[in-house]
Amino acid sequence: MGRGDVTTASTIDPAAAGRTALVAREECVVAGLPLVEIVLEAVAGGGSRVPSVEIEVGEGEVARRGRRLAVVDGSLAVTLTGERLLLNLVQHLCGIATETRRYVQAVAGTRAAIVDTRKTLPGMRLLQKYAVRCGGGRNHRFGLDDGVLVKDNHVAACGSVAAAVRAARAAVPHSLRVEVECDRLSQVDEALRAGADAILLDNMTPAEVRAAVRRIDGRAIVEVSGGVNLDTVRAYAESGADLVSVGRLTHSVRAVDVGLDFLARRPARGRARRA
Repeated sequence: MGRGDVTTASTIDPAAAGRTALVAREECVVAGLPLVEIVLEAVAGGGSRVPSVEIEVGEGEVARRGRRLAVVDGSLAVTLTGERLLLNLVQHLCGIATETRRYVQAVAGTRAAIVDTRKTLPGMRLLQKYAVRCGGGRNHRFGLDDGVLVKDNHVAACGSVAAAVRAARAAVPHSLRVEVECDRLSQVDEALRAGADAILLDNMTPAEVRAAVRRIDGRAIVEVSGGVNLDTVRAYAESGADLVSVGRLTHSVRAVDVGLDFLARRPARGRARRA
């Protein structure tokens, strides 16, 4: 906002009130609508009436094109100043939830679950992972402190998969799962001998994943990552993986088109009750 919304300040009476609606311009899975009220409260600060927000579609529900998602009633100045920010958030999170739902539907009937990654926008991780849940996916690690994931550079620095797993086992609490990233079958065998709890098969073909799953034979959780898209995810799921992690759910997803439509202007009244 900088020194203030000069457009709204010069065109809208501070006392003017009205009703606006968030409307889906395309079919989507809904996520992020509770943020609308939070944004409006921040914009209003302590000196303006906070518009009320009536949410009309539940989080995780499918909204058809043209569906009204929420109605905002109150100060037009506050609403118009916060419009772009609240739409940016809702559009982005709906985009994540919608794309996640596509992946979840693509693997329906298999044992595989769709999970996210740490490939998130700085400052947005909690919201992005929340949107993945709205779309029917599951969350992987939220940070570096809630699970061991031995990756290729850890292996290179330690000298081997076994050495990296031994070091992790000796240093972390028993309650933390130790997962090892493997990009070839020989590493899978080494990880199993070292006692890994989970094995991440990185950039393998579905056929290679199938061979790895046979070797693992239930002794560790199997995760697949790398090269996964909507065209390939079913093949990876059918190969026997327990988890399929998809970075594109958060790092490059397309925002859904959601707009804010003016409904009516009305006389100003007191501070609206919170939704």
